[in-house]
Amino acid sequence: MSQILVIGSANADHVMNFEYLPVPGQTLMSRAYRLEHGGKGANQAVACARLCQADAEVAFICHLGQDSVGNDMRTSWLKDGIKAEGITQVANMSTGTALIFVGDNGENSIGIAAGANAHLTPSELEKHYALFANAQFLLIQLETPMETVHHALQTAKRLGITTVLNPAPATSQELDYLKWVDIITPNETEAEALTGIEVKNEEDAELAAQWLHQQGVATVVITLGSKGAFISSAGFTGLIPALTVQAIDTVAAGDTFNGALVVGLSEGMSIAAAVGFANAASAITVTREGAQRAIPYRHEVQR
Repeated sequence: MSQILVIGSANADHVMNFEYLPVPGQTLMSRAYRLEHGGKGANQAVACARLCQADAEVAFICHLGQDSVGNDMRTSWLKDGIKAEGITQVANMSTGTALIFVGDNGENSIGIAAGANAHLTPSELEKHYALFANAQFLLIQLETPMETVHHALQTAKRLGITTVLNPAPATSQELDYLKWVDIITPNETEAEALTGIEVKNEEDAELAAQWLHQQGVATVVITLGSKGAFISSAGFTGLIPALTVQAIDTVAAGDTFNGALVVGLSEGMSIAAAVGFANAASAITVTREGAQRAIPYRHEVQR
């Protein structure tokens, strides 16, 4: 039985659509508004839970507020099969919030209030040691406090857990945590932020991957949008092409990819096969509107 532990953020995404993004001082009427359950950690946990086999276990360590949207998120995740033990609702704090403005040209502006996410400290992680002890894979991002990310990666490595980092949002600072990362999954922008190498094609991706290997990361998977994903690993190096679909919303595509990748690896797939599985799952996600509601279930994904 595979056991996956996800640690990360959970946000209520307030999304407004506009013909174009407002400039400072300008007020625009939105064309549409929706409230989505989001946050990179939550999206990836949902992807793992929906895409894994029935005998697998997915745990998610996160902090929500004691508010209605936090209640709704927790209820939804439990229905997807995520274990309840790691989900904490913090008194007198609000659930993390993201305000997202989207223009017709696909550009967006996002503001985030961390809320209860900021309360996910190393000492809070210690309360969930049993979830670490039972895990085979850890999937984590950079939307929670960096000291928490460091502590989680160190704990996982000490316990022999395979660590998978989706470095989003990425910066060029405090990169010492890379020595605790087994698999890293940046997109082109994140790869450049980490390495200083502009990634526009497969050759650039290979250069960025070599830089990451030098920092101690064994396996590098750089997602290249519609081109697919470039893998650099001991067992395989090369591009796994993306599936061709008509994309209408790319919000949770990367998170679906990461969740599916970890599920595939946890089931014994090779890195190339797991990336192919992840490409297929994310291709379905981009054909649907929304974040978590767009993430497919296992039976919908062709291997």
